[in-house]
Amino acid sequence: MSSTPLRTVMVFSTEDQAWIRRTPVTVPAFWEGHATPPAKGDLVRLGGRQFLIRGRVWEHDGQGPVLKLYVGDAQALSDTTFG
Repeated sequence: MSSTPLRTVMVFSTEDQAWIRRTPVTVPAFWEGHATPPAKGDLVRLGGRQFLIRGRVWEHDGQGPVLKLYVGDAQALSDTTFG
């Protein structure tokens, strides 16, 4: 039996999606290669902003398992800017 890698998809609010499109920010594959998936309550920093993982939904499409991460609205700029 072959193992299918877990695909993780982050789901942003409409406003945050617009911010990501307007700025030169690329959403990295944060959990690629990690054995432990993200949990509710984890924080993700992206483009100097912080996003709280508010919920997780496991789905399966024709290609394998998908973990959708629903993130909250961007918080104030974090104290560290990456990039």
